[in-house]
Formats: sequence, structure tokens, C-alpha cells
Amino acid sequence: MDPASVGGAATGPSSINEGPSSGVVIASATPPTATQQGGAGESSSSPAPPSRYESQKRRDWNTFLQYLKNHKPPLTLARCSGAHVIEFLKYLDQFGKTKVHITGCPYFGQPNPPVPCTCPLKQAWGSLDALIGRLRAAYEENGGRPESNPFAARAVRIYLREVREGQAKARGIAYEKKKRKRSTATTTAVGANVSAAAAPAADGGAGSGDSGDDSAGGTAANVGTATAAAATTTNV
Repeated sequence: MDPASVGGAATGPSSINEGPSSGVVIASATPPTATQQGGAGESSSSPAPPSRYESQKRRDWNTFLQYLKNHKPPLTLARCSGAHVIEFLKYLDQFGKTKVHITGCPYFGQPNPPVPCTCPLKQAWGSLDALIGRLRAAYEENGGRPESNPFAARAVRIYLREVREGQAKARGIAYEKKKRKRSTATTTAVGANVSAAAAPAADGGAGSGDSGDDSAGGTAANVGTATAAAATTTNV
């Protein structure tokens, strides 16, 4: 066998037990192993890729800037207000995928209609709420002052609350507030009471705890599709 081919095979960890002379292969495999370990150390020190949240936040921010550029008349970020943010959210409704029944629809308030209807599709409240959270953070990360953040304006909060209440009635669903801290404490209290009741040496008297609800959760929503489409089709 060609010595060069033996040396080439020794560069991989799986080649240690291969070749006509195991001693030669092992000896030649030792330096590459150290080199590979060094290479792994260098790669681990490289910056990690942005998270999914950071990538989505950057896309949302670029989409909003494009929306301002295409606005008629064009708007600058410095002149953007809460009213313009609300206009942007209404604009995104055309890319929505959530059926929101109108008042005259026979399925108004029904979460699972038996047949499709002609009611419009809109952005779900959870998607808009998450979008505003990302844009609010992006505004300040790009040099905006917190006190002038249009995404934190009171008008935007009121609009989101109205969307949540309106969609809850139209879709027949309820948006529950998160009670994670309270439910965690309640679970701990209930667990302590169960342990006390199960103790054989209990002399009498069982503690009572509040029955909490550990079903708190939020809407994991994403308007990535809408913002991506808006970036290319914005025309106000």
C-alpha cells in the first residue's frame, strides 16, 4: 500500500484501526486529533447565530421601515406616532389567516362553525400582540428613546385590547390572563397539604390551600408570513 494513502487515512478517527500497520496509523493519528480539538475550540469561540426571535424581530423591523417609506405621504421614523402603528396593524389584516365572524354572521360566537362562511380573515390578536412586542424592543435597540416609542403608545395598547375583546366574542373563545407565578405558588401549597395529609403521624387538622389554575398560557403567534409579504407588496 502506498504510504501516502496510509497517512491520508490516518487523519480521520475512524481510520485508527485500519491499515496494514496499526502502530503507524495510531502514531500518525495523534497529531491530527490534537489539531481537530484545537479547531473545535476555535469554532466554539465564534459568535452564535441569532436566535429565531432575533431574526424575526429584524425582519419585522425592516418591514415596518419599508412600510413607512412606501406610505403616502412618506413618513420618517421620527414622525411616526401610535396612530401610524395602528394603521400598520390594520394594513397587515389583509395577510391574516384567522376567521373573525362579523355581527350578522350566523356563526358569530361559535368557535367551531360546521361549514365555512364568507367572514373576513384577519391577523389574530396574539400575532399582533407579539409583533408589537418585537417592534417595541427593536425601536429602542435602534436608538429610539423609550419615552417616544410609538409602539408603546397608549393608543396602541387600547387598540390591541379592543382587538382581543372583539375577536374573543366573534370567535367564541376566551383569552385568559397569565397567572404563572400564582399558579406555581398554589401548586406548591397544594403539594405541601397533600404531604401533610399523607403523613401517618398527623395528630389531626388538615391544612387547606387555594385551588389554583395551572393552565395559564399564551398564544404562540407569528406574523412572519404577513410581514414578509408586506415587505414586497406594501402599497398604501
